[in-house]
Amino acid sequence: MVVVGHGLLLGEGRHPDADRIEHERLEAGDDPARARRATVLGRPIEHNRSPKTDKAKERIPWLGMHLVFRPPPTAHIAWALMGHEIRLVLELCQDIARDKTLAWMEDAVAQIRWKGGGKHRARVKDGLIVAVFRHYESRAVESKPLLHDHALVSIRARRPDAKGTWGNLSADTMLTHIVAADTLYTLYFMEEVSARLGWAWEPREVTPGRRPVMEIAGIDQRLIGWQSTRRQQIEDALPVLTARYEEKHGHAPGERAAYALGCQAADQTRPPKRTEMLSLTELRKRWRDSATRAYGADVVNRLAERARAAAAAVWARVRPVVDVALAAVDVVAVVYVMRGAFKRHHLLAEARRHLAYVLRGRPHQAGLDEQIVQAVVDDYTRPASRRMMTADLRALYPHDTEDQAVLRPLTRKRTAPPYERARLAADALAARVHAVRRAERLGSRTRPRTVSVPAASRSHPRPFRTGPKDGRLLEPETGVDTVEQTRRTFEAAARLAAKLQDGKRERAVAHGPRPQPAPATAPPTHTQQPGTQHTPGRTTGGIA
Repeated sequence: MVVVGHGLLLGEGRHPDADRIEHERLEAGDDPARARRATVLGRPIEHNRSPKTDKAKERIPWLGMHLVFRPPPTAHIAWALMGHEIRLVLELCQDIARDKTLAWMEDAVAQIRWKGGGKHRARVKDGLIVAVFRHYESRAVESKPLLHDHALVSIRARRPDAKGTWGNLSADTMLTHIVAADTLYTLYFMEEVSARLGWAWEPREVTPGRRPVMEIAGIDQRLIGWQSTRRQQIEDALPVLTARYEEKHGHAPGERAAYALGCQAADQTRPPKRTEMLSLTELRKRWRDSATRAYGADVVNRLAERARAAAAAVWARVRPVVDVALAAVDVVAVVYVMRGAFKRHHLLAEARRHLAYVLRGRPHQAGLDEQIVQAVVDDYTRPASRRMMTADLRALYPHDTEDQAVLRPLTRKRTAPPYERARLAADALAARVHAVRRAERLGSRTRPRTVSVPAASRSHPRPFRTGPKDGRLLEPETGVDTVEQTRRTFEAAARLAAKLQDGKRERAVAHGPRPQPAPATAPPTHTQQPGTQHTPGRTTGGIA
């Protein structure tokens, strides 16, 4: 992967060092047209100058893809309001997660195409060409922190032939895996933050009935509202657009239509870019003063301390264990209920969401996400239709008819949000897996005949079930009171330990060291009873 910052490549499809190459060719005696052609990568860029069209997309060819790498909101808050050292660590975590994600797209996703209709496809020869730019603030009226990177991926790449000729990437393949890349970036960022700062992550429900997002545990949730003012602007404009949609179509918008309306609301409320240029030091001072005025110095000054205490509370109740079988049923149920027919990249994105939730920032084994997806494909899916041109399109296909009887009403129930129905379907399949395992442990191969499905909640989120069972329900957030109670508990334990150590030292000074007990004599050898086996060095009731 090559990182560049030139406009020649992304603007004209020419070599980033085209000026130098063209100048050398002219000095060597080439004519201007031949010298310029030597700097063009692949076919020359042709702009549509026909007066019949005014659309920008038809006039300007597609020269690259714009990717944005943005961590969760609590990471922006920690980056903006905590100390200088933590800021540098979070920026390092951002660099590593971004580069690892781009490397995955380069190795596993990117394909170059040629011949008519792009029927020949292969891996790129020398990797992707990417221009990376970092921004620090959002477009809100009042400047707010928003650490994010823009990555412009050039559509031009080298073919794997002997000449190394240039061609275009398969754009549909790249765009198909955007969500899977986004979930991988989030997973990598969480792991880097937890490894370098010792923090933990917990889910936060943004919209009732929708997927929760992972946030740093212990960060005061009020600061998310202080930081995400653009989201509030979008949410204020969204009801008007939704009402127009319902009036035009006669029904509420679905998942895709709701996403499109959200993008439309974001475009309508997007303020112009600022003309005032401030350094990052000045911006951080402004942000810290703004948060202090809004919520007090105690909330701002103790962010890092509360994050550490919340991490201890999370690791005390959560066991980061990945069960591939349970992960498979969780992934396939969620994807099937929310999408119907699906492809492998949908499963891959959901598998990475599952790992992010279960591990809470602990590192995952390389290839574990692909292992979960393969378990899903092998055990729970079938081709969606023989008429489809691709065999990648799959659908949920439980082998047991009782599983189908449990899942079918959930997939057809339209009164509950899709993600809530998906969670119920995942719980139903997970209950079947637990029942089969329980029967195998008891020595019985008979499958149970009934499955109890938990009822959906309407008024409030369902609590999480954590631990080795690997449940996936919504847990209460670690609030400020919980963090404070955990911190006080640890401080009391530390004071008690220090008091005990002081008492031991005082007794040693007053009475001298305690006499050590004499070593116990070896017990007499006894005769081994019939039917027993004696192994030297092993004791009963424990693990050697």
